[in-house]
Amino acid sequence: MGIGFVIALWLVAGAAAASGTAVIFGILTSFFTRRAKTGRRAVIIASMLFPFACGVWAFGVFVAQAVVNEVFLYRDIGLGDTWHCPLPNGDQIEMIDVTDQGWVYNPKHGGPGEADDAIPGVRLLQVQGRYILGATDSNAFRNLGSDTNRVDSYFLLDTQSGKQTTYSNLGELQSATQPLGINVTLVPIYTLYSKYRYTWFDIVALLALLTGPAIAGTLIVRRILRVRKSRELVPAAA
Repeated sequence: MGIGFVIALWLVAGAAAASGTAVIFGILTSFFTRRAKTGRRAVIIASMLFPFACGVWAFGVFVAQAVVNEVFLYRDIGLGDTWHCPLPNGDQIEMIDVTDQGWVYNPKHGGPGEADDAIPGVRLLQVQGRYILGATDSNAFRNLGSDTNRVDSYFLLDTQSGKQTTYSNLGELQSATQPLGINVTLVPIYTLYSKYRYTWFDIVALLALLTGPAIAGTLIVRRILRVRKSRELVPAAA
């Protein structure tokens, strides 16, 4: 599913949700400000526009964080069918369509389908200083979406020299890493991705996403309370 289609789908769903919420907010504001002397119409309109304003704000924050993450932090935008992030030693993780297997590659040499030294079908990973350890499935493409944890080979990658060594079983990998002082503790590729994908910037983006609507909502509520105080009481019928 292309990123454009996903965004369009979210925009349609968001517009529908905002429309329904706007009607509810308008009815509630009208009820709480009934018989108000001044400002009632304006505050009702503001309350009905509030959900749409929140949607526009959220879309703006999303676009801003997407640009920063993709262009400057080399991470995915948080939406779509591709997940990627850098590792501490300069290599990159990338997964497409599924999150149980993917590639490890050096972005200086090209993308997953371009770099000759890219490692496909990676299911398990470990980063240890300059070294990357992992387990791969040679039939990962055939097993795509089958929810299998099958691996049939292991590797040790020295990111400084670029040397990659392949092993047929876990025992051989453990024997090779023992002189390096590495204790093999492989984890699923998505677990390692989750560890390195999120940064301080994502916290800033989340705070921005919540702060804008919170401030606007507070101002509208305060305005509703002021308008409510100005209403005239209707004398009871004799």
